[in-house]
Amino acid sequence: QVQLVESGGGLVQPGDSLSLSCVASGQTVNTYTVAWFRQAPGKEREFVAGSTRIGSNVYRTRYADSVKGRFSIARNNAANTVYLEMNNLRPEDTGMYYCAAGLVQDSEIQSDYDSWGQGTQVIVSS
Repeated sequence: QVQLVESGGGLVQPGDSLSLSCVASGQTVNTYTVAWFRQAPGKEREFVAGSTRIGSNVYRTRYADSVKGRFSIARNNAANTVYLEMNNLRPEDTGMYYCAAGLVQDSEIQSDYDSWGQGTQVIVSS
């Protein structure tokens, strides 16, 4: 497994942007499928964004419908870091955000990931 540490959460206003970071250690994540999930109070943890390698340093990304066009998942392989760039944030984006990694082709379900960070809190409120 990979050890993952998220950072970058905080309190922001609607319409603001925020970038979350997930630093990996123990393994390089360039060949792993990586994803971001979030969980609001009283809600099931849900898939937000994912990135899977399809070959030759090319990655396929996918997003939940609720964040398409606003969020972007990116990698810096040299830094062994995964990012979630969030734009035009809405109150419904509030929650604990987790990064995850697994040796899977592509997945939106939690059980396919065996490495998880501890989470970073995002609160969007005016």
